[in-house]
Amino acid sequence: MAKPNYQYEKRAKDLAKKKKKEEKLKRKQERKTDGTVEGGEATVEGGAEGQAVAEPGTVVA
Repeated sequence: MAKPNYQYEKRAKDLAKKKKKEEKLKRKQERKTDGTVEGGEATVEGGAEGQAVAEPGTVVA
């Protein structure tokens, strides 16, 4: 009877895990550069949509 090759199985599993991790990182970077959130909505950094946000201690006229 043939002996199972556990090293081959482990290597295949590790390669699949590494590939999945790289794809996830790539998707994350693409979302970051597009400025979108999953679902297609644009993100607004620093405040509410369409409203000006003033720094503390500044006067807005």
